[in-house]
Amino acid sequence: MISNKSRIIDNACHQGRMTLTEIESKQLFAEAGFRVVVTKQAASKQEAVALSDKIGYPVVLKVDSVDISHKSDAGGVKVGLKNAKEVEAGYDEIMVSAKKAFPDAEVDGVSVQSMARPGIEIIMGMFKDAQFGPVLMFGLGGILVEVLKDVAFRIVPLAKRDAREMIKELKGHKLLEGYRGQEPANIPYLEEMLLKLSEFVDKTPKIKEIDINPVFAYRDGAVVVDARIGLEDK
Repeated sequence: MISNKSRIIDNACHQGRMTLTEIESKQLFAEAGFRVVVTKQAASKQEAVALSDKIGYPVVLKVDSVDISHKSDAGGVKVGLKNAKEVEAGYDEIMVSAKKAFPDAEVDGVSVQSMARPGIEIIMGMFKDAQFGPVLMFGLGGILVEVLKDVAFRIVPLAKRDAREMIKELKGHKLLEGYRGQEPANIPYLEEMLLKLSEFVDKTPKIKEIDINPVFAYRDGAVVVDARIGLEDK
C-alpha cells in the first residue's frame, strides 16, 4: 500500500515539480508526528471565505504558488483577518500583488490557515552536504537567525544527546527558558521534534532540503507555522 508521503512526493515528481507546496509539506510533517497549523487550499475568493468560516477567525492567507518561495516579498501574505469581508479584500490584494511581483508565476489561489498564537520563534531545517549527507539545522527564528546566524548543525541520524546539545549551543539559549518573564519553551518537546525530523529525513532520501520557519514554541509544546520541502531532481 502506497503511503500518503509517497503519493505526495510521486505526484510532485510526475508534475515535474522539485518543490512541494506549503500544504503538501505540512501534510507530510503532520504524518510524521509534528503539530502543524491547520492549512487548506482555496482556489477562489468564495472558497477562501468558506474555509475561513470553517477554520475559525482570525485566519492567515498566503499565496499558493510553487513559483513563489518568498511569499511575503511578493505581498502574498495577509495575517489576522477577522471576518469574511477582510478575507475577500485580502484575497484580492494577494492576487494583485503576486501577479505584479511575479507575472510569470502560476498561482493556484491561496492557502487559508488558522492564526497561531505568538510564541518563541524557532527555525528547523535540513540540507544535504556533498561529503556528510543530510545535515539538520536548528536555531532561533526571526531577527536572531537573519542577523546573528544563531544556529547549530548535526549530521543525520541524531541521537537524543545530539538534539540536546544543538539547543544548548545557541547563543540565545536563555530565551528558550523564559527571558524576563516571557513564556518559556518546552525544551524536551523541541528535542523530540529534532529527533522526529532526523527520522523523517533518514527515511525519505528523495528529500533534498527542508525549511521549517517559523515554529512557534510554547510552554506546552510547539507548532509548525510554515514549511517547505525541496526534492532531489534524480
